[in-house]
Amino acid sequence: MADQPAPMSRPVTGVLFALVGFVVFSSHDVLIKSLGGNYAVFQIVFFSVLFSFVPMTLIMATDRTEASFVPHKPLYLLLRTTTVIIGMICGFYAFTVLTLAEAYSLLFASPLLITALSVPFLGEKVGARRWAAVLLGLIGVIIVLRPGLQPLSLGHLAGLAAAVANSIGAIVVRKVGREERSQTLILFPMVAVLLIMAVVMPGTYKPMPLLDLGTLALMGLLLIAGQMMVLNAYRNAPAALIAPMQYSQIIWASLFGFVFFAEVPDLWIAIGSGLIISSGVFVVWRESSGANSTRTPVTRTRSFRIGVPWLSAKAADKHPEG
Repeated sequence: MADQPAPMSRPVTGVLFALVGFVVFSSHDVLIKSLGGNYAVFQIVFFSVLFSFVPMTLIMATDRTEASFVPHKPLYLLLRTTTVIIGMICGFYAFTVLTLAEAYSLLFASPLLITALSVPFLGEKVGARRWAAVLLGLIGVIIVLRPGLQPLSLGHLAGLAAAVANSIGAIVVRKVGREERSQTLILFPMVAVLLIMAVVMPGTYKPMPLLDLGTLALMGLLLIAGQMMVLNAYRNAPAALIAPMQYSQIIWASLFGFVFFAEVPDLWIAIGSGLIISSGVFVVWRESSGANSTRTPVTRTRSFRIGVPWLSAKAADKHPEG
């Protein structure tokens, strides 16, 4: 029997896994938006996490590593949990009130923020070119927001808050990933989300027909499926090849937004998104060149999903800090 290919030796397979995974993630976000007009964001978050909790717990249980769930860095874990909660609430809300393309444009500022935050918190050395890319990407965010030309809504602020929360959470995982089990970094935030949503949800709860409950269950399955796809992508191809693939979601966002919600991104969103995406791809490329980044915080974050602690936690397991 022929030997199995070595890890990171099947780039085409990796790219296909990535593209399918990011289509699945975009489909998940379409379902968020479809429910947003009928239910409060707290209710959507609660049930989406609830339906993904059981399969994710079963997957985590397959890890036979003998270790305690007691956190080694409880304050960092508390910060990580807080960022997941904020990221989910704000990110879900942004998807329900903004166009899909606009929401993605704001959320895709995360790689730029991670690059900036990696300097004080990870000791990353960021050169002039990556700082220029960060600045250009932030200009793209301003173009999308167009302050003074259009009112800044709560949805815009939520999208920015989600991007900031995701970035801080990613930095925390890179900081303590070597000391904390990935299961700890995953389980604590998920349980916290369920408990907090269970407390705040009753004030806005609306009974849900079986069809909508089925939609939420499908969201949970899509979240797990997307994560599995992207993890397999990184197992088969280098991060430098896979990380930029996440920006394909802006294409699906524009297509799905047009087909399902009659959304047509205007010229300013297109220009701003182009700057944000170009800057993010450049940051990934500079990190992956080897000599330009010591800790590669963006490429090792794996995915800038809202409320998904799994991918970055697993990445920290595979690529410990130091």
